[in-house]
Amino acid sequence: MNFIPPFDLTEQYKLIGEEVGAAVLEILASGRYIGGSPVEQFEQQFAQYVGTTHGIACNSGTDALYLALRSLNISAGDEVITTPFTFVATAETVSAIGATPVFVDIDAATFNLDLDQVEAAITDRTKAIIPVHLFGQPVDMTRLMEIAQKYNLAVIEDCAQSTGAEWNGAKVGSIGHVGCFSFFPTKNLGACGDGGAVTTSDPTIASKVRMLRDHGQYQRYRYEEVGVNSRLDAVQAAILQIKLRYLEQWNSQRQAIADRYSQLLQPVPGIQIPQAIVGGRSVWNQYTIRVLSKGKLVNERDRVRQRLQDQGVSSMIYYPVPLHLQPVYALLGYQPGQLPVSEQMAQEVLSLPMFPELSPLQQDQIVYALKDSLQ
Repeated sequence: MNFIPPFDLTEQYKLIGEEVGAAVLEILASGRYIGGSPVEQFEQQFAQYVGTTHGIACNSGTDALYLALRSLNISAGDEVITTPFTFVATAETVSAIGATPVFVDIDAATFNLDLDQVEAAITDRTKAIIPVHLFGQPVDMTRLMEIAQKYNLAVIEDCAQSTGAEWNGAKVGSIGHVGCFSFFPTKNLGACGDGGAVTTSDPTIASKVRMLRDHGQYQRYRYEEVGVNSRLDAVQAAILQIKLRYLEQWNSQRQAIADRYSQLLQPVPGIQIPQAIVGGRSVWNQYTIRVLSKGKLVNERDRVRQRLQDQGVSSMIYYPVPLHLQPVYALLGYQPGQLPVSEQMAQEVLSLPMFPELSPLQQDQIVYALKDSLQ
């Protein structure tokens, strides 16, 4: 029995290892490890790929969100609408600037923000909406931008899991006012460490993000605001330049794997497979199924996951406790049952192994183990 991890970077490294090694050695020999042409070149290439005028590299996807919020002058007393079914950074950064995250439930078919519920959450204090293109699946940005324009709200796209995803032919990160990306190693475009980027076609926003990421200075030793140190290392920028050239190939491989998963799992009872939204292109950062609870007292998803593990298939749960029920947000006053779809999904979702090099043989092993685990 061969063990199958949820994500495997070793095969990717075999493909690009020589290119990466040469690029890293060139940076090390240069003696310039912060900033410089590797970072600037990557910023230009990434902005061109996304379809924006500006790309600003930073230290992480979390910092990208923080810098985006700061660039829009959102602060204490303001509210930002977002989803509770996401990584904590989406809401954490709202809290970090003194604003309040307002959680809206999700759609069970896409796991993304339920746009039918967004308008009811808007108040006089609402300043922005952060849609999360979860698992690589884009939000309906046409409808979301209509809502935002109606109420004069900023839209910050959380694209951490969706680099290359599209809505109506436009890449995510180019549709809202700001796009925020993570280059954590497991992302579709992943560095060999932390990294992130902000994308925008608004020169004022771009200028402020650049200022804030560099200690709040437009020019050396003249500080305009309290900023942060959030720079992307030259080594990571050089690696990301190489990986960016392969991204579309890897995303196409993910699509083929997702299509095959769906074909093999379509007739399997007891689960619900993910459905691609009409008008969008998913890049399948995760292939996430629902293990239907069937009304049992025992969590069926956790039982299935353990049986998969026993058969050499590792899976992941994103996210076992939605943010509105996390201890850190207890003071916001959300109660169990208040956002029922998010709470139900937290009990049912299971992400199967997904990476571009996943072989048909491995996929067959996963599907066989899943069918057996559902018995």
